Amino acid sequence: MSTAPHRDHGAEELCAAGVKLYEQALRDGWLCAQEAVEAPCLTRFGLLHPAHDDPVRLEPVAPAAALIRMLRGSRARIADEYRREDRLVEQFEPLMRTDGPRAADTGAESPLLRLHSGTQRINQALTEAMEQARKEVLCIQPHTGLVGPRGEVAHDVAYHRDQRLLDRGGRIRTLFQHTVVHLPAVHAYNERLVGDVEGRCLDELTDRLIVMDRQVAYLPADDDGTLALEVRHPALVAYFVTTFERLWRLATPMYPQPVRRPTLGGVTPRRRAIARLLTEGHTDAVIADRLGMNVRTTRDHIAKLAATLGSQSRAQLGYLIATSGILELEEAVR
Repeated sequence: MSTAPHRDHGAEELCAAGVKLYEQALRDGWLCAQEAVEAPCLTRFGLLHPAHDDPVRLEPVAPAAALIRMLRGSRARIADEYRREDRLVEQFEPLMRTDGPRAADTGAESPLLRLHSGTQRINQALTEAMEQARKEVLCIQPHTGLVGPRGEVAHDVAYHRDQRLLDRGGRIRTLFQHTVVHLPAVHAYNERLVGDVEGRCLDELTDRLIVMDRQVAYLPADDDGTLALEVRHPALVAYFVTTFERLWRLATPMYPQPVRRPTLGGVTPRRRAIARLLTEGHTDAVIADRLGMNVRTTRDHIAKLAATLGSQSRAQLGYLIATSGILELEEAVR
């Protein structure tokens, strides 16, 4: 039995294992349930079902019957779409008759800037744009939104649209903050995707950004993530891409082949990032926010940094950071 993970797919593209096992079941009249574990798509699409007298045996549905059932479902979805189109036309037809000069200026094309409100509408807009993407998605993902129930829901929603892009031969590159490198949820999500996926990390990042095929970008429009701005202006999208590429060159690879950043002068990479912000005069709270940590963890790192450099006070710590050369060593490594 193959140990490769089963890739989600539609009924119109049965996997090789599924086709092989379904043909075997049709020839023999049944299939052991244990054998079908390799291709769960067969039971999910209703091509196999448990025998009435023996639940460990799976019996095949006749291909003609399965095809008719699936076509019926497909036709029902098409009919639903036609009804939806009719309702949209009915809704907008009277509004089009009252279209004023200001509304007419935008023409039939998509506006260069569009605001989306609410998580459901934002996800719908992202999914619709992702279905049009064919080449590459660039993503900047800071620490916020990656953990907790909200992060899990976001991953579930994003997975299917990401995998469909990869199945079309597309590529996904993501920039993370260093603070998420060891989060199990991040690694599990990357491992779940099959295709050209690459991730790198930096100590500090901009707010979240998604760019699809270098034609459309999405970024937050408020602090709590309930508003998103869709950008299709070529100059703005090009600016976002340039920003991403410059950050990408500075970032440390984390997936699929991680690179371990060196400890220099007895100071870890995380504490060097804190040291750099300390020399700029930032408070503990600001440092924590910029590096994606809580204040308690930040203060613990500062205390250990002070112990490493032999500092007795906050003022002395800044002087020792400046004279120790640890920040210059990091620049030399880059």
